Amino acid sequence: MLPVIALVGQPNVGKSTLFNVLTKTRDALVYDEPGVTRDRQYGEGEHRGQRFILIDTGGLTEKTTGIDSFVVKQSMQAVEEAQLVLFIVDGRAGLSSADQWIAENLRKVNKPIFLVVNKTEGLDTDLVCSEFYQLGLGHPFAIAASHQKGVKNLMDLCIDKLKSVAEPAEPEAELKGIKIALVGRPNVGKSTLTNRMLGEERVIVYDMPGTTRDSIYVHLERHGKDYTLIDTAGIRRKGRVSETLEKFSIVKTLQSIAQADVAILLIDATEGLTDQDMHVLGFVLDAGRSLVIAVNKWDGMEADARDWVKKELERRLKFVADFVDIHFISALHGTGVGNLFQSVDEAYRSAHQEISTSQITRVMEKALEEHNPPLVRGRRIKLRYAHMGGHNPPQIVIHGNQTESLPESYKRYLINCFRKAFNLIGTPIKLELKTSENPYKDKYKKLTPLQEHKERKRLARTPYKAKSKTGTKPRPKKTSP
Repeated sequence: MLPVIALVGQPNVGKSTLFNVLTKTRDALVYDEPGVTRDRQYGEGEHRGQRFILIDTGGLTEKTTGIDSFVVKQSMQAVEEAQLVLFIVDGRAGLSSADQWIAENLRKVNKPIFLVVNKTEGLDTDLVCSEFYQLGLGHPFAIAASHQKGVKNLMDLCIDKLKSVAEPAEPEAELKGIKIALVGRPNVGKSTLTNRMLGEERVIVYDMPGTTRDSIYVHLERHGKDYTLIDTAGIRRKGRVSETLEKFSIVKTLQSIAQADVAILLIDATEGLTDQDMHVLGFVLDAGRSLVIAVNKWDGMEADARDWVKKELERRLKFVADFVDIHFISALHGTGVGNLFQSVDEAYRSAHQEISTSQITRVMEKALEEHNPPLVRGRRIKLRYAHMGGHNPPQIVIHGNQTESLPESYKRYLINCFRKAFNLIGTPIKLELKTSENPYKDKYKKLTPLQEHKERKRLARTPYKAKSKTGTKPRPKKTSP
């Protein structure tokens, strides 16, 4: 299972900024005003090959009335869920009574805690960190999250600490073949679909949200292929999560998504596509998992309602409709369930497909011929060659010049070209761009612009002296007497 890291601290200390840096997203709202974040925000990060789940929390204060009391409860619940806690403080504001109150509460929790002093850019870090030793949480780590200064060293220590406190892994024998996670909101029919795919009543089915509280792993063999079905707890909006047991189920569900090969997102056709469905879909794609969408409870709907649901899916799922299979099923009666396995196999094949460097480069060159990259400061972006950088999801690495200036629209164009050429269905594609080193970048580094201009003109005037093929000196020119 993936380890969990919680970010806690008082308002406006930079927790959401650090969350976005570590997850490489903009999921957390960042604004220069206290109290922007209130509910818990989940995301996935990776450092030194170790993936982890990150929880951004609302600001902790000493107030225990009104909405502040709910924010404190949410934040302390995140601490209980995590294996490691990052306590963020403001280096510019200095030590406050709120920091001391938070430290007193954190010391009661038997969890590793790292004290992180943020916003230290342009300051003497030793002087800034000195007063925070009073909190009794060990050595403070100075960072500047907005500038990504010191973040790498902090995460090196976090990964080492997580490995030292890691729980023993589950036996591999339980996870055979393709691992399929059934995810979605509560009461959309995940357990019913599990039983229908198995052909037996393996998990409890009851018409009440929240029946499944933990992720259930079930082995299945179909047409000579092994599968592991993971029936997960439903993820509802954080504002409706009240029971402690259900809060832990959310973390287990997110860990199951990260552990799976393919995720089947179940949507309740009677309720349509909700914002929470979109949140779960976003986490599956951020985790790099292959995806199949199943619209359940399709059998009992009228024709007008079916048309409305299809239009909503077409409108809101336009960004995944070109590569994700969408099935309309009835888990209760078994209609369309058998087709899910075909899409799961196709998505798994695409996520693990081996493609040679020459094939990828040819596709890229063809895409460049049809549509050239834009100009940057009067120079054309040059993409030289591409190769595979990893699988599940497929990662394509492109080498060239000025690749950091390649716009997002052109990246999507290249991804669509690769997807169409290699028939990559059901899996996201990650694109990594690497800029080649310029061997002449330091040649005129110490010259002024005028000196550089004169040097270039001098080199342009220098004639090229060809050597004689016989090795003899060229004949001297005749001079008139």
